[in-house]
Amino acid sequence: MDDLIKEMECQAEEKNIPIMQKKGIDFLCKIIDKSDVKNILEIGTAIGYSAIKMALVNDNITVTSIERDQDRYIEALKNIKKAKLDKRINVIFGDALDTKINEKYDLIFIDAAKGQYIRFFEKYKENLNPGGIIVSDNLSFHGLVEQKERIESRNLRQLVGKIKKYIEFLENNKEFKTKFYKLGDGIAISLKED
Repeated sequence: MDDLIKEMECQAEEKNIPIMQKKGIDFLCKIIDKSDVKNILEIGTAIGYSAIKMALVNDNITVTSIERDQDRYIEALKNIKKAKLDKRINVIFGDALDTKINEKYDLIFIDAAKGQYIRFFEKYKENLNPGGIIVSDNLSFHGLVEQKERIESRNLRQLVGKIKKYIEFLENNKEFKTKFYKLGDGIAISLKED
């Protein structure tokens, strides 16, 4: 399994595919383990890296993951099959904003189009079990959120602005209590208030 993980990390680096940074994924896996998470909804599969890592936390975990990029979806299916996790990881091909999911989950992991994070959060919070967790990745966005003045591209400035809006949305959300961690590329852990 270690070989497959290394292979995926190399592939992501070579082809510029965004996967979670090592410290971030290790932190997420500890949360999954500590919180006795059994089922996970992931928004943004990419090549299946985080879905595989999360499923490996223990044998009772199932992951449903949504990916809209066809090439990445196909690559994820191959990697999940190689990992022999195709019975526990289900990848849905489609746009997460258009996908209808009725199941409830212990943990929802948002790691897809950064500009849509508020919409993903609002849409899928109803799929959270009582006491469930929503985890959001890339809130630092390679340090650019903290140093917006470094950005020369207008599109990138707009994207960083949307990430900042999402952070404010989490900070002001009365339904959820959120903690922010400067690990990996910036992670938020949101717990539903009772």
